[in-house]
Amino acid sequence: MFDSPLSASAYEVLQIDADASHEDLRKAYRLRLRQTHPDTGGDAVVFVQVQRAWELVGTVEARAAYDRGHGFADARYAPDGAGGAGGAGAGGAGADASSGWRPRPADTRPRARSFGHPGGWRRERYLTLMREWAGRGTELADPYDPALVRTAPRELKRLLADALAEEASARIIADLGMGYTVWHDVAADPRDAALKLDHIVLGPSGLYAVLSEDFGGPARVRRGELIGDGVTGAPIGDLVAATRAVARAARVRFSGVVVVLPDEDLATAIDEIGKVRGQPVAIVRRSALSTVLRRGLTGARDIGGNELFDVRTRLQSVVRFV
Repeated sequence: MFDSPLSASAYEVLQIDADASHEDLRKAYRLRLRQTHPDTGGDAVVFVQVQRAWELVGTVEARAAYDRGHGFADARYAPDGAGGAGGAGAGGAGADASSGWRPRPADTRPRARSFGHPGGWRRERYLTLMREWAGRGTELADPYDPALVRTAPRELKRLLADALAEEASARIIADLGMGYTVWHDVAADPRDAALKLDHIVLGPSGLYAVLSEDFGGPARVRRGELIGDGVTGAPIGDLVAATRAVARAARVRFSGVVVVLPDEDLATAIDEIGKVRGQPVAIVRRSALSTVLRRGLTGARDIGGNELFDVRTRLQSVVRFV
């Protein structure tokens, strides 16, 4: 929260102007606490956001630091180790220099076997559309500058937010270890690049399709689908449809699908909501992703030995990257 391109600023959460006096800011904070407290009918997720907003601007020093960051504190949107290049569309083992994404280099523990470029397709789209929005011939010194991102249309911020979400999930998945294999940015329909699987994760606990999302605010489940102010379309329905398409092509059976959201945007860490079109679905906080992928979803069957090798071979033969 607050470090996402889609996040409301601390002032917006507190519902006060950014140039308000410190005393008015304090009054706004106390009012928002009363309005959002769960004991008085408020939303628990929003209540936590209000507290976090106050941490960021509640003192003169913290507020000055926050304001210097254009309302995004210490956010970094540029790819790790890259100067603004987006991800390549083609897939390959490990991370490519053009992808902008890399596992943490200082840790030498064995990593999950990785193919494709997490967040690469959305970063490419973001850079292309950002330059079009800025205008032909306009020189963008840094297309990831938070001040610039803040003024961009929501659809551009959404592309960047989702790319960052995919990269964050990829780092968690990489830490699962060498017993896991992951494919990133997998095409589900060659005719529609937007219909893709952010991550396919294969390990001893099963085979999972993972969607990494950031809607810029709280989300919840109603009738088997995600809803919220920032939610558009049918994320779970699209995820299940893409999963079924890949499963048919590879002749494999997925153990379930997992939707990953920022911690602050979900009321519970892990919510297994049952089956959607026959596919078990879980909605999880990002911090709980590793736990879910290690233990598997309820009722999922472990995969090992020759079966693990067979599933990996089938997937490797049909996976195409966006």
